Amino acid sequence: MKILHLLATLDPRAGGPTEGVRQSGINMTALGHEVEVATVDDPSAAWLAAFPLPVHALGPAKGFYGFTPKLVPWLEAHATSFDAVIVNGLWQYPGYATWKALRRLNVPYYVFPHGMLDPWFKRTYPLKHVKKWLYWPWAEYRVLRDATRVLFTTQEECRLARESFSLYHANEAVVAFGTNRPPSDAASLREAFYNAHPALRDQRLILFLGRIHPKKGCDLLLQAFAAARELEPAARLVMAGPDGDTWVPTLKALADELGIASRITWTGMLQGDEKWGAFYASDAFVLPSHQENFGIAVAEALACGLPALISDKVNIWREVQADGAGFVAPDSVAGTLANLTRWMQLDAIQAAAMRTQALHCFEQHFTVDAMSADLLRILQQDRHKPRNEEGTLALGRS
Repeated sequence: MKILHLLATLDPRAGGPTEGVRQSGINMTALGHEVEVATVDDPSAAWLAAFPLPVHALGPAKGFYGFTPKLVPWLEAHATSFDAVIVNGLWQYPGYATWKALRRLNVPYYVFPHGMLDPWFKRTYPLKHVKKWLYWPWAEYRVLRDATRVLFTTQEECRLARESFSLYHANEAVVAFGTNRPPSDAASLREAFYNAHPALRDQRLILFLGRIHPKKGCDLLLQAFAAARELEPAARLVMAGPDGDTWVPTLKALADELGIASRITWTGMLQGDEKWGAFYASDAFVLPSHQENFGIAVAEALACGLPALISDKVNIWREVQADGAGFVAPDSVAGTLANLTRWMQLDAIQAAAMRTQALHCFEQHFTVDAMSADLLRILQQDRHKPRNEEGTLALGRS
């Protein structure tokens, strides 16, 4: 098959959707399929050269919405050469442009919301939700309504998506999501991390890796770590990731106030060997997020045999809990403290068993091979179904 992914940016700092497209694209290419990407990035953006798939950069886009006049004409001219078009994310111009260009072409398009319909956003940002309501009926509602399928990565995401807007109509499907297996040379990767951060050698590291953003519950983590610090004097908290909301200065001030600044290392964004070295050097991975559709970093941690201490707002928490691959608790200071406490109180045999279960959980649920196979199953299944005049499936919608 020949597949086109659309997303606003390929900047690695954008997180999960960009990484998901990269990894699934590489995997599908290895299986003999053709995968290309269209983005509204500026063609001169530094990160494009390193992206491993063919890229059509149709920016520079204007503002957060990502409008560019080039996108619709490009899709009208080129979309028919693809078997499927996949939109990654909502609330930006690439989705609406895809609907506008493809609704009368016999080209199936799919939408991955990537958690952007979670009602947490409605509760947390009510004014933004009002603005979205003004946009929803004439744009995003139609994008989802007319998509061949709207693809969710967990049953939980699919269920929650129905709660954000009363006007909601989509042909839903749940597909596996995952990530590549990590590099296997754990010893050399640990050294790469220790060489960059020598003060962390021989410490018991609790790793947070992701955007430093209020959604991720970083403030809860600092408060819980402060409360648990006496349980394990050797424990150090590693905060790894880009500052997604200019929040780091506030968090550093909170760490000073809590008296734990000397036990926290802020690494900034980690990539390549240093990122994998952080996973292999750590004792546990922690993510007390208020909303997390999937959490590629959680899957990467599990793939390195790293137990996950996560909130029950990370949508893969059921798999982690069922497989004994970590601990799960509410997204609160008390819940995060409970996870840290339970981990620190494990003996060596129990901790080793949980590391084994972490790897088992990854292999059972979250490999990129399973992700590619499931997505291809959906795409190939839909190729043979009848379509109506607008190019969408002629079957009834859910």
